[in-house]
Amino acid sequence: MKLALYLPNFRDKVTVSELVDLAQLADELGFDSIWTLERIAVPEASDRQELTYPFGFMKEFPRALPVMSRGEFFDGYPLIPYLAAITKRVRLGMSVMDTPYRPPAVVAAEIAVWDHLSGGRINVGVGSGWMIEEFQATGAGHLHAKRNQHVRETIEVFKGIWTNELFEYHGEFVSFQKCGFGAKPVQKPHPPLYNGGIVEPNLTARAIAKYGLKGWIGIQDTPESVVRWRSAIKEELEKSGSPLSMDDVEISSMIFFEIAQEKTDQTPKGKGSNILIGTVEQIADNLKRLKEAGLTRPLLWPPFKTPTAKVIGDLRTLADKIWPKVG
Repeated sequence: MKLALYLPNFRDKVTVSELVDLAQLADELGFDSIWTLERIAVPEASDRQELTYPFGFMKEFPRALPVMSRGEFFDGYPLIPYLAAITKRVRLGMSVMDTPYRPPAVVAAEIAVWDHLSGGRINVGVGSGWMIEEFQATGAGHLHAKRNQHVRETIEVFKGIWTNELFEYHGEFVSFQKCGFGAKPVQKPHPPLYNGGIVEPNLTARAIAKYGLKGWIGIQDTPESVVRWRSAIKEELEKSGSPLSMDDVEISSMIFFEIAQEKTDQTPKGKGSNILIGTVEQIADNLKRLKEAGLTRPLLWPPFKTPTAKVIGDLRTLADKIWPKVG
């Protein structure tokens, strides 16, 4: 199991200085990776809990975001090259990039540059997005109904641009003649690609098998849901005749993390379960359970209201007192 920090760039108020402190601490503590959160717009309707869909299509959450529309947050996409400049070792990615918001060829070319700037440390997480209001705000409202198809087409464009001197593509959402797109990524054949998925394991499983993706990224997963997603991916790999095995696939999940002085309620609540919010002993036990279930990388997600100073202290305690117990 590898440790990752889900950087809290999406908050009512966060500063660049805080993000620098957290990123450099993760680098210092030997974390495998840092991931940023994609959020370009928060609709005012969210403040009234009147979004069209609940958060991430998850029934356990309200029709609202945990950050106000007037919040001073940072989108995770433009943070990546900056994080590359201020860190030395840790890998960097977005969990996940909502593909309909940006032209695939433009993003592919930019990621290749990021890979050079970072010395080959870029991970690429892609997903379909969920919030129709954000699609509309980014000029992608017409893509919402076909967002999953857009992810698949984006993956094809990414891989084509990264692995060919010249590349042309003719799909439903993008079509261009044969072009060169500059320097190829440092990592060969290309940076590892991950598919984000929350609701439908079979969609993610098919994408991993078809495109040879590096893995899956979920959200707020319990050991039981990790087993379910792993089973779906394993079944699809075997059914499709993919050369990949489960030893090749990384299983990750963004999970809220905070150390408490007193024991917390660990009653199962689906995506509302907070199994990494608790005492040192509770968190150590649940990390062991997640590891046994097959989770290979928890993306530790500081809760939205937790002060940065507390997050820093918790990460140090994790490294000193919790992680050695997990093994």
